[in-house]
Amino acid sequence: MSSRRIRRRGFTLIEVLLVLVILVILASLAVTAYGPVQRRANVNAARTQIGLFKTPLGLYQNDIGNYPMTEQGLMGLVQPPADAPPGKWNGPYLEGNIPLDPWGRQYNYKYPGDRNPQSYDVWSAGPDGVDGTEDDVGNWSLE
Repeated sequence: MSSRRIRRRGFTLIEVLLVLVILVILASLAVTAYGPVQRRANVNAARTQIGLFKTPLGLYQNDIGNYPMTEQGLMGLVQPPADAPPGKWNGPYLEGNIPLDPWGRQYNYKYPGDRNPQSYDVWSAGPDGVDGTEDDVGNWSLE
């Protein structure tokens, strides 16, 4: 027998901890970079959905003679209004349910609109969920 000591090969606890710290730092950088990208994607998705309401609302207006009233909202695209002239409502103008905004909330609708007095306003309260703030996304901001 040899009195020589066999040296084991492997990682020390310090080396393993150092690698874990580096991985945590990299993960936190990735998460903080992801936030603004996700916010921009949600705003763009809301703009796109709002733009898609234009055609069904235009068809409704052509058939009935005006846009759905504020009280009726976007539901007028899927359910006939109680006061619709007989034979005029040719809907549903939108298949399925009214989509929710990217933050999981209902879109707001007003006719005649405050921002578009000659037609309608459709908007989402945006990322903060508070109506009337600067992050609202509406059909007036589609340009």
